[in-house]
Amino acid sequence: MRRLLIRPGGIGDCVLSFPALQCLKADYTEVWVREDVVPLVRFADSVRSIASTGIDLLGLPGMDAPRALVERLRAFDSIISWYGANRDDFRAEVERLALPFQFFPALPAPGERVHAADFFLQQVGCSRRAVPRIDGLCGPEGDFAVIHPFSGSPRKNWPMEKFQELAVRIAMPVRWSAGPEENLEGAVRIANLYELAGWLRSARVYIGNDSGITHLAAAAGAPVVAIFGPTDPAVWAPRGDRVRLVAGKLDEISVGQVLDAVQQIARE
Repeated sequence: MRRLLIRPGGIGDCVLSFPALQCLKADYTEVWVREDVVPLVRFADSVRSIASTGIDLLGLPGMDAPRALVERLRAFDSIISWYGANRDDFRAEVERLALPFQFFPALPAPGERVHAADFFLQQVGCSRRAVPRIDGLCGPEGDFAVIHPFSGSPRKNWPMEKFQELAVRIAMPVRWSAGPEENLEGAVRIANLYELAGWLRSARVYIGNDSGITHLAAAAGAPVVAIFGPTDPAVWAPRGDRVRLVAGKLDEISVGQVLDAVQQIARE
């Protein structure tokens, strides 16, 4: 059985879907994801970025399907795709070409309160509880905290001044983390997400908002304190053996509340 898994979406969405992708592993498994997620997929025989495949051209009005792409897709016995589920033109072209696609919604429906990782597993017929893992990480634990004060949306960010106060009150060295385009002077920036996961795993504790990097830290096995505001932690909380949540209205969550969670998890 040759199987292709196509999983678009942000870092957190992809990490939460890893247990489902692993459950679908076949004799030969190829995974297509967004480019920066490629280094995290360690369980497949081959991994490619979606952007490199040309699949976005499939089904576009007035454009013939790229021959090389169609031949590549026909080489698979099964294609499970979270890509194109909402594109009628894409699905129609897939049907016309008789390609072996099965589509799933990329996100839980609004109001559906099953955890996203479990939702993805249920889609593919697996019933176990999902705890995303990133394979192959190892190394000693350091005596420092990592703070990543960003996310994909400003409305999900705990105020920066509270992160700064927290950093002063934590009884250990603090290292700030930021992405390539996030403005934070002196922050550690590691572009390769697998290397970033290894560094986060070495932290004594990680503190962050509801973000892809927070999910990455939890999947890497780091002790995580996740601060949640407008999103529902019942659906989107990071999962791991050492995860603590502080949830509520972001402007009402105190530094003391987060500090208590940090101290509890650091003692474990």
